[in-house]
Amino acid sequence: MTHPEDLQRAAHDNLWMHFTRHGAYEHAEVPMIVRGEGAYIYDVNGKRYLDGLAGLFVVQAGHGRSELAEAAAKQAQELAFFPLWSYAHPKAVELAARLVEHTPGDLNRVFFTTGGGEAVETAWKLAKQYFKLTGRPLKHKVISRQIAYHGTPQGALSITGIPLFKQMFEPLVPGSVRVPNTNYYRADEITGVPGMTPEQYGIWAAERVARAIEMEGPDTVAAVFVEPVQNAGGCFPPPPGYFKRLREICDEYDVLLVSDEVICAYGRLGTMFAGEKFDYVPDIITSAKGLTSGYSPLGAMICSDRLFEPFKSGTEMFAHGYTFGGHPVSAAVALANLDLFEREDLLGHVTRNEGAFRATLERLYDLPIVGDVRGSGFFWGVELVKDKNTKETFTADESERLIRGFLSKALFEAGLYCRADDRGDPVVQLAPPLICGQKEFDEIESILRGVLTEAWALL
Repeated sequence: MTHPEDLQRAAHDNLWMHFTRHGAYEHAEVPMIVRGEGAYIYDVNGKRYLDGLAGLFVVQAGHGRSELAEAAAKQAQELAFFPLWSYAHPKAVELAARLVEHTPGDLNRVFFTTGGGEAVETAWKLAKQYFKLTGRPLKHKVISRQIAYHGTPQGALSITGIPLFKQMFEPLVPGSVRVPNTNYYRADEITGVPGMTPEQYGIWAAERVARAIEMEGPDTVAAVFVEPVQNAGGCFPPPPGYFKRLREICDEYDVLLVSDEVICAYGRLGTMFAGEKFDYVPDIITSAKGLTSGYSPLGAMICSDRLFEPFKSGTEMFAHGYTFGGHPVSAAVALANLDLFEREDLLGHVTRNEGAFRATLERLYDLPIVGDVRGSGFFWGVELVKDKNTKETFTADESERLIRGFLSKALFEAGLYCRADDRGDPVVQLAPPLICGQKEFDEIESILRGVLTEAWALL
């Protein structure tokens, strides 16, 4: 089935796309991407687009890397599949050892999954069982942040702080509690205290976690789940002092600190893991996406040695797993991907170019619709506003017309694949492959400038 018309017919008749309003394609073609090369993707008609989202915060090393495809083919010929259920295979062992070379503190135990939501699910289940095995059976609740996205499985969805994503699937897993996020741009509104410095806001936001633990009862709270840079809502980096205080709070109340790095790990921030960037040591890291640069599905929950201790001897078992977790082909691709990271110094490249990417996006501040530019590494959000002086945002109807009625389609037609998102206030999110440089930054800025100028005129 290679003819575009046949593909379109099958897409309309048979394919159920993820997070997609299929009604939007009732009388329109489904966008069909057929090829990728470097930082660019090509559709079925041959049109080229700059991949400003690395697929979905995934394709760190860029598209079309033959060495990653070859690693997959070689492993599939040697051992295409074997589960990690009471057995091991060399590539999973090698990858686990390779990952813990980069983890902070004593995070030396790796549990493989096939994706990020599964890694989050694994972390919550481990937290519950760990506390039961160590004599604190009531500790099962989780604290997470408003608007934060942690995945679609029932547990991960419970931890997610986006009500609209959850309503259709309730009742969900009980025991999840929400606290404010680290959106400093909206700090006056969130705190009700105008004029806080970033440092003051960081401490204030961390203290909300302490208050939530106290309200729920420390003997009932197992873990705090936070993204280093929160994705949903538009790239909220941690204010200074936030993670230092959060670590102290978790230690004080014997609560596990889970760093959800499904997006932020593997170079997205310029480091392998976020603890190196923001100077903290979590108890658990959840990760996926960039681990293989998307060339094969793989996720990992990485935890402290002490969390594995109850399972180390005797008859105790973590009764949890996934058929394809730690798949030999995926593990081989991940190892080749990490080799590529080292060979091309992708972490150093992101660190050296982070400032240039930010400065290029900050040129957009001269547009009346651009209120804030924020993020870290190669992970940035541009918040859109009605009034820059008051920070007035758009109503739900206005946001619907702006994001889905115009921006998403207009940016794509202009040659930029990125995310226009209104899970919080309206933002455009950018997370290009880690191989990008000033040429791609300028192209992103140019396309954004044209489309956002047009959007403002339409408003």
